[in-house]
Formats: sequence, structure tokens, C-alpha cells
Amino acid sequence: MFTKNSYLTLLATLGLLHSTIAQTITRLDRSKISPSALDHKIKYLMKAANVHGLAVSIFNKNEVIYKKTFGYKKFDTKAPLQTNTNIYGASLSKAVFAVLVMKLVEEGVIDLDKPLQDYLPKPIYEYKPATKWHDNYSDLKTDTLYKKITARMCLSHTSGFPNWRWDLPGEKLSVTRTPGEKYGYSGEGLVYLQVVLEKITGRSLENLMQQKIFKPLGMLTSSYTWQPAFEKNYSFGHGATGKILEKDKDNEARSASTLETTLDDYTRFTKAVLKNTLIKSSSTREMFSPQIRIKSVQQHGPLRLKDSTANDNIDLSYGLGWVLLQSPYGVGAFKEGHGDGFQHYSIIFPKQGTGIIIMANSDNAESIFKELLQTAIADTFTPWYWENYIPYPHPLKGSNRTSSPALLHQGREGRSTFLILIRQLSKDLSNANGSPLHCVERGQ
Repeated sequence: MFTKNSYLTLLATLGLLHSTIAQTITRLDRSKISPSALDHKIKYLMKAANVHGLAVSIFNKNEVIYKKTFGYKKFDTKAPLQTNTNIYGASLSKAVFAVLVMKLVEEGVIDLDKPLQDYLPKPIYEYKPATKWHDNYSDLKTDTLYKKITARMCLSHTSGFPNWRWDLPGEKLSVTRTPGEKYGYSGEGLVYLQVVLEKITGRSLENLMQQKIFKPLGMLTSSYTWQPAFEKNYSFGHGATGKILEKDKDNEARSASTLETTLDDYTRFTKAVLKNTLIKSSSTREMFSPQIRIKSVQQHGPLRLKDSTANDNIDLSYGLGWVLLQSPYGVGAFKEGHGDGFQHYSIIFPKQGTGIIIMANSDNAESIFKELLQTAIADTFTPWYWENYIPYPHPLKGSNRTSSPALLHQGREGRSTFLILIRQLSKDLSNANGSPLHCVERGQ
């Protein structure tokens, strides 16, 4: 008999519901928030910051307790964003790739600490490129440092490669510092590891992902290349002013950046990481073990070159494919994604089984991440300034002025961290017109 319950199950399976039925959400500090209260907060934040579409999943005790979408996949048509709507994953790609690598380590395909060049019968620069650009290593012919690079260095962003080759003079790829010595965010490092794995296995990244990650987890609408099946339900990126951005459907598969996924699928992936479904618990511990401390003021931009002690209180580090922080609730493992019109963030606290996924198709979304993380799971530990998650402007009480976003903060626990950060960075920070920043404290 086709009952009401079976009908709802079918709708959820097909992604036709905008949310799962959620119980009360328990936050890290054991406080609670109802799904309706969180819905209200999210809608308020989206309206205040002009966020066009948002998708959120929350985990309690390794299980999905809340999953819901808000807003639109394309603002001008008012077509709703759904849990099964395709979303460009950007650098969330790296977290999924890290799990694939750990799976291949378990299978003996690769060793984390063996130089990648040693797996190949000839120098990497002698291989004829098979893609538009990303497997062209001809510039390394006169480079000797690249021969030291290992899989561990690629996953921990200590390979010495730049983020992308076009960041260097003449867009010529080279190793800019001794591999293994210092953190420096690098998409090139992960792509180099991908290319070597493809040569070792004789299989493409997409083939490996489908066999070892996507199909086992039922991630049937995820891929590292655009698929025709995505045409029927995909989201457009939106610029800060609401401009709808053209969808890029021409990307070749790259481990660092080309994941196409949905909230449903990335929730399946995150649950598998929390429950060690794909890889052994020992592999997860290795992945979430600090490999290199991070001292930079910010992850990207000019301040990536300046050091700071602002995040020493959370021991900010890179693990293998994931950024790590230390908290009273154990390690927090997180990864962000940022591309034109798409901004994402995910953090899990494996010891408690608590986590959150935030995916958005708006260039304004990062401005609500700090407040949303605090409200949804009481995460006051994410290094929001390092991530450049500058809160959206809030009107000051009793004033027509707008407070400086970089200085807004909430919560008793955030106060000391915030003041430490300001003291440390006061020499570097100024507001948009160059005048000194002023500390503005805002209550709950």
C-alpha cells in the first residue's frame, strides 16, 4: 500500500522536498535551537546581506538533523534552490580528493611520503599534455625542487607550488620555496598529485572518483566534470549586486576545483567522513592530524604573506586536504569553497559528531557565515578573519551610520579572541577609505 509516509520518503529521495524533518538541534556547547528558529535566523541574514540562495545541513551525533534550502537557483526566474540542485563546489573539491587519496593509500597505490616523481618512469615534464593546460609541466625542466614533492606535501599545501601558475611571472610554473617547509595554499599542488595518480593507475580522476567515492555513497549527481544530466536542475552564481553569472560548463576535471555536486550529495559525503564509511578510522585520524602550523594573517590576498599570532589560541593548522583547529570540543576540520558567484563552508567536530555544511550561489554569502555558524552550532572557533568572512554591515543602534564589518562580533567567547586579533593586526588593518578602524561591540 502506498502510504503517506512512503510518499514523503519518495519525495525526499527525489530531492523534491526543501528540507528534512528536523528535531531540535543540539549545538557544540549543548545549548539547543529549534529548526523554526534557525529558519527564521537564516531568512533574516539572507535578506539583510542580499544572499540569493543558501543550502544548509547540520549533523548531531554523526547523523543529519537538519537539511534545508532557501532562496533561488536563479533569481530572475525565482526558480527555487532545492537539495538536489546542482551547485558548483569550488574548493570543496579538495576535501573530497583528500579522502580519495587516503583510500588509495590504504590500497597501497601510493605512499604519502614517497616523492611523486619517483613513481614515474620518466620526468613529469617529458609527458605530452593531454589537457588544455593543467598537466603541462614543461616549465619544470630546469626545476630541481619539484622532485622532492610528496603526496603529503600536496595535501597539506606545503609543496612549494603557487596557488596557480598564472600567479607567477610569465605564468610559468615553478616551485617557489623548499617543499615541506612552509604552508602556502596551492591548487597546483593538488593537481600535480592528481596527474601523477592518473599516470600510476592509468585511470582518470573522474573514473577514480565515481568508482571509489561517488557510487559507493550514492552521490549520483556529483562529478568533477559537467554532465548533461545536470542541465535540468542547476544553480547560477550571483554577483554581489545580483548579476547572474554565466555557468561554466567547460572545465576539465581538476582535483582542486571542479567538483559539481548538490547539498544532498555533499551531505552524504560528510556523513561518510564522520562515520568512517569510506576509509578506516586510522586514515581519518591521519587526515585530521596537523601537518603544518598556519601563521598567516589571512589565507589569501596580500595578508597571506604576513605572519600573526591571532590564531595561536586554536592552533590553526593544515591537515591532509582539510584545515584544522583545536577547540574544547576536539578538533574542528573544515574546508571552504570560493568561486565567482559561489561561496561555501563546511566544518565538522568528529569527537562530538557535530557539523555543518553551508553552500551558497551568491557572492554575498560569506558575510553571514560567522553569525550563521554561531547561531546554528555555537561555532565561535572558525577563524573568520583568516577566511576573510567579513560580516555584512550592521546598522548601529540609534545611528544612521553603518559599523565597520571587520570589527563586528558576537558572544562572550568571541570577545577575547577578537581583541587579541585587533591588537595583533592593528598595524595592518584599515577601512575602505584608509582611516583607522574603531572597535564596535554589538550585543546578541
